[in-house]
Amino acid sequence: MKIASFNINGVKARLPRLKEWLEETRPSVACLQEIKSIDENFPAGELEELGYHVLTHGQKAFNGVAILTDKNAGYEPPKEVQRGLGIDGPKEGEGEQARYLEVDVTREGQTTRVVCIYLPNGNPHPGPKFDYKIAWMAKLRARMAAIWAEEVRAAVVGDYNVIPENDDVWAAKAMASDALMQPESRDAYNRLLADGWTDAIRTLNPRGGVWTYWDYQAGAWQRDHGFRIDHLLLTPELADRLTGAGVDKDHRGREKASDHAPVWVEVQD
Repeated sequence: MKIASFNINGVKARLPRLKEWLEETRPSVACLQEIKSIDENFPAGELEELGYHVLTHGQKAFNGVAILTDKNAGYEPPKEVQRGLGIDGPKEGEGEQARYLEVDVTREGQTTRVVCIYLPNGNPHPGPKFDYKIAWMAKLRARMAAIWAEEVRAAVVGDYNVIPENDDVWAAKAMASDALMQPESRDAYNRLLADGWTDAIRTLNPRGGVWTYWDYQAGAWQRDHGFRIDHLLLTPELADRLTGAGVDKDHRGREKASDHAPVWVEVQD
């Protein structure tokens, strides 16, 4: 079973690249972030033609997450468990942003809980957006604890907008003031690991140096000035079956690509 995560930075702008990636890598489950589309306008039909079931939690112009399952490989449509964490955005009267989608994925009677998240960026720091980020992470931890208590096979994947360690960025000094590297952000992420969740990429790359994001500006891609903010966290029931994890880095270098590269984890059924 291959579970992948891809912040596509706008499904309309990246649809050719998204379809290309799905056809070339064929993940069993694909979790998308920043679809930037309401559910009604999401190009579900085109992805269904590729052999995927589609479930979206969209929002106009920004945010939004989606989960795809490979029906050609025998996966059933994703069964929604929960959308949203019940926390309003940083602006007064804004309501909840589309950042969390939790489903059960089933194939041949075997079910895996998959959560797709797009965690708030938190910039500028300090300020209400950073406060929202930390509050959102507290809500996420509580929900992940509830999933953990169910003792199910589970993966919580997506754009966490946290650089966990200094060796997860090309130059720690360059990002020192960013919300992604603040002690509060890192502490909140590390508490998830302390709760028992396994960071799949870090487990297989203990020395760091793996990037998942390269900014469009300042020639970051060409100079390999990237960092790791897209993570795949697993319960022991999945971590014990971990056979591989990686980054589809070459997709970042293609024409009109997202500023993120897809990340993936493989587990043995």
